[in-house]
Amino acid sequence: MNYILFDGDVRKSLLPFTYTRPVADIRIGILTIREKWEKYLSLTTTTVTEEYLEEKYPMVELEENVLINASFCPTKSLVEKVKSLSKNEAIFKGEDVIAFFTSDSQEEVNFDAYTQIEFDEDILQIKNTWDIFSLNDKAIQEDFELITEGRTSEPIPAGVQYINKENIFIEEGAKLTFAFLNATDGPIYVGKDAEIMEGCVVRGALAMCEHSVLKLGTKIYGATTLGPYCKVGGEVNNSVLMGYSSKGHDGFLGNSVLGEWCNLGADTNNSNLKNNYAEVKLWNYETGRFAKTGLQFCGLMMGDHAKCAINTMFNTGTVIGVSVNIFGPGFPRNFVPSFSWGGASGFTEYKTNKVFEVADIVMKRRNLVFDAIEERILKHVFEETKQYRNY
Repeated sequence: MNYILFDGDVRKSLLPFTYTRPVADIRIGILTIREKWEKYLSLTTTTVTEEYLEEKYPMVELEENVLINASFCPTKSLVEKVKSLSKNEAIFKGEDVIAFFTSDSQEEVNFDAYTQIEFDEDILQIKNTWDIFSLNDKAIQEDFELITEGRTSEPIPAGVQYINKENIFIEEGAKLTFAFLNATDGPIYVGKDAEIMEGCVVRGALAMCEHSVLKLGTKIYGATTLGPYCKVGGEVNNSVLMGYSSKGHDGFLGNSVLGEWCNLGADTNNSNLKNNYAEVKLWNYETGRFAKTGLQFCGLMMGDHAKCAINTMFNTGTVIGVSVNIFGPGFPRNFVPSFSWGGASGFTEYKTNKVFEVADIVMKRRNLVFDAIEERILKHVFEETKQYRNY
């Protein structure tokens, strides 16, 4: 059987992160949503996404296919139902379709003609940007159980203090030196070749993917995820860094999500609670206005390739687009459009040739190539987001 992950209606609610990736490639917990499905299915998946992303994330359609809504995270029982789907059958969760069977000969899908199977168990669904950190605790727990089942952790090194050893898993090549690990409230996963330096204090849940680093004296509160090659210092609470991003110095990051290739300058801080304790609003790309989140704690949402200088201050509920460069004193606005250059004193457009120069340098540092495909994606995002750059 061929399995295809599709973006669904939630894509616009997950901007700016879905400007540069399908919904399936959002990281929550330890794994991306795609990696979760592929691990459960023991098969490779392909993608239905925006046309400009198809070159990087192609779709392969066979004679018979099962399409899966990528906003849903898999469970063992859900995957069993997905695998058992046959012609003209679909799985629903309320009004939302989770998965359905289709063939290459079908010109359109009419769910009224399908047998609709209701999935009535609890399941994680990522509908909004803030769900990525709000649901991260549960996602880390589920991924931890999936990844570590039937496996034995590397030993905890001498000199590392710990609570709840059975809830700590260390992969081969990881380095831990004189750290404090408390896995009482959630698991701690230390990925392959990751490093926890001296003096770090960790309260789970924590997911460290391969080659991620906690720098000297870092304080981590769960539930936090460091994607591959992320570097973190200072104080971090309930945040997700999707990959290749750095917050390498002192400063606070809380209830936040950073995409890939982001960098926070030394002593950057974000607010995650309004002074009047009111509900936080976030910029909504779909409506073009700020929308209620239902949350009292909500920090920074930062798209791929965004950077900020030392001593940057972000207000509660700030949304930063793709390829933004922020600097200068004061609080920048709560919504900064993609390809913006500046700060509290004002913004100008960040020219694509300069964006590409920086992206090329940054990716080379991780032995990756900023190629023509990546360039075309960012060019499309630049054009698509022009409407917001009315400074």
